Amino acid sequence: MANTSIDAGVLKKCFIAGANQLESNKEYINELNVFPVPDGDTGTNMSMTIMTAAKAVSEAPEGDMKALAKAMSSGSLRGARGNSGVIISQLIRGFCKTIEEHDTIDAQLAAAAFRRGAETAYKAVMKPKEGTILTVAKGMADKITEVAEEGGDLTEILRTVVAYGDEVLQKTPEMLPVLKEAGVVDSGGQGLIVFLKGALAVLEGKEVSTELAGAKPAGAGASAGAAGSRGHISTDDIKFGYCTEFIVNLNEPLPQEKLNEFKAFLEGIGDSIVCVADDDMVKVHVHTNHPGTAFEKGLEIGASLSRMKVDNMREEHEERLIENASKIAAMEKLKEQDGAGEEAKAEEQPRKPVAFISVCSGAGLNEIFKGLGADYIIGGGQTMNPSTDDILQAVDAVHADTVFVLPNNKNIILAAEQAAKINRDVEILVVPTKTIPQGVTALINYTEGLSNEENLQAMSESLSEVKSGELTYAVRNTMIDGTEIKEGNIMGIGDRGILAVGEVLNDTALEMVDKMVDEYTSIVTVYAGEGIDDPSAEMLCDSIREKYPDIDVDCERGDQPVYYYIISVD
Repeated sequence: MANTSIDAGVLKKCFIAGANQLESNKEYINELNVFPVPDGDTGTNMSMTIMTAAKAVSEAPEGDMKALAKAMSSGSLRGARGNSGVIISQLIRGFCKTIEEHDTIDAQLAAAAFRRGAETAYKAVMKPKEGTILTVAKGMADKITEVAEEGGDLTEILRTVVAYGDEVLQKTPEMLPVLKEAGVVDSGGQGLIVFLKGALAVLEGKEVSTELAGAKPAGAGASAGAAGSRGHISTDDIKFGYCTEFIVNLNEPLPQEKLNEFKAFLEGIGDSIVCVADDDMVKVHVHTNHPGTAFEKGLEIGASLSRMKVDNMREEHEERLIENASKIAAMEKLKEQDGAGEEAKAEEQPRKPVAFISVCSGAGLNEIFKGLGADYIIGGGQTMNPSTDDILQAVDAVHADTVFVLPNNKNIILAAEQAAKINRDVEILVVPTKTIPQGVTALINYTEGLSNEENLQAMSESLSEVKSGELTYAVRNTMIDGTEIKEGNIMGIGDRGILAVGEVLNDTALEMVDKMVDEYTSIVTVYAGEGIDDPSAEMLCDSIREKYPDIDVDCERGDQPVYYYIISVD
């Protein structure tokens, strides 16, 4: 029997099945990373993005297409991690904008949704590159437009479209030479195909799980251990005793005037207020003695409330900042113990004109960025890209009118830019730092007295003044830039590719530095990673000093994971 359309109930099952399939195959997708380093995180980023959305989808009302579309779109938007996660969130956003006003999806509507999804994703990327997930998405959008023109069996149409997407995926190495040389297809495109095959399996009647894998109840994102690490807080000076959190679900975007009125009301009944709005929700955190009053006011401005949580701070002896229920426990592990404390301290401080947020991982790097003026450190980087929502929470915590965000990783820039688009209260300026050395350089080049726009320009332009190098090991055999790499080799990776490959760490590091130093170099900074002892780091620095006696060499502890050394050449 032909299946000419699907309703919200079927779409919900398809989405969750696709999410579970992506989660099950994330390690395979990670291994498709072009550079064979132990940080291939495309699969992890896509899975965490989709699983965050799937959590929202699982809680959406049954049979309500509009509510389901909002859950899919908003969940993926806020949970987006890494470039691949942001792109798939935009594919979903465009898809949902097309279907949200319909009760069922037929072939023509599905085609329109695929097209709008691809268009939205392309617009989100400043310089779209063919041979990526974007190419696969566009190929499927073109194919479904072709085959769905006269309607028909939707299951058969989608089977044809996904099969064609797989064909396009297999051609990505011909479009991007770096993929061909490494012998892999595009990892983001592979993730998209895996997700869609999982969704299609539901329509095909295959036995797949449509229950969310590893689902947690709302509010269960943080571990008990993480909460306990914040220590005892005296209750003597707590004026408002209940930490109250909830989400106001909107039928339409809330006008800025109404949002300001709501904030003013919250200020009248409490303090420590965080109130962030996007098109379909308002996220609220307030310390008050009257939680019920806050809930009632929320119902006046929105259609319903969700994620409601009230903690008695006097009873529990600690303040809790807003933690979105979709916050993933893996991200919590990356936060330094004092990172959570920074949030509490930030709420006690008056609002500041400018603040700085930096993304990094490693106790030494944390201290370096703090010493340069960073107000907040988001734990993350190579092995764990923070989500858009993680960045928004950090922005809330620093209590500033303007916030400069330093992603310090090319795979985090899009998520930061997405956060800047969502937050309507704070000016978020993303400095496009792709490495730790670039982040350090950007902070050094901030100048008091210049306007925010002038500083953003100066900080961005300064990035070209520093060269970055990273030392790690290869997790598989491959060929990159004509260089043969064997599993276990030490690799020196620069801003534009492989600089050195060897078997001895410090020798390979010195070879990499040789490729980075030029006649204008004045200083080399070596950041030693976790597992590298001080004598070994000093030995490398002494070798650099001996070879380049006219260059200053600074040896610092970074304690970063994944990379033995991060080296900056200025």
